[in-house]
Amino acid sequence: MRARTTTMIGRQLHVTEDDMARLRELVRASRGTASRDEAHLAELDRELDRADVIAAMDIAPDVVTMHSTVRVRDLESGESAVYTLVFPGDADVTRRRISVLSPIGTALIGYRVGDTIQFSTPGGRRRLEVADVLYQPERKAA
Repeated sequence: MRARTTTMIGRQLHVTEDDMARLRELVRASRGTASRDEAHLAELDRELDRADVIAAMDIAPDVVTMHSTVRVRDLESGESAVYTLVFPGDADVTRRRISVLSPIGTALIGYRVGDTIQFSTPGGRRRLEVADVLYQPERKAA
């Protein structure tokens, strides 16, 4: 399987200290398990390598963090969808809870409202705009 690429146009990736620690542990613990997620783990690892790490209390309210609920708009079709970004064990497509290891999940983590993300799926390349962060756990704690 060829590794997919995730790109974001225009801004820097921001990740909270807690999310970075948990995501790095997910990558470390899952490496070498010959899982179907190996390519997704490698992509997430690359994204984390270029992230700015920020204290949870200092993260902007428009940044997608773990457990955020976001509205995205497909730039080709104009359709919107709402997803909650979760760790793999909590993913549930019927409840629109997407894993950070899915192509869209890896593409979303750390980006902001107004950012455009691109990623490959089995159905082809997609371009989405982060339209709104409806819920961010760090704002709840503030």
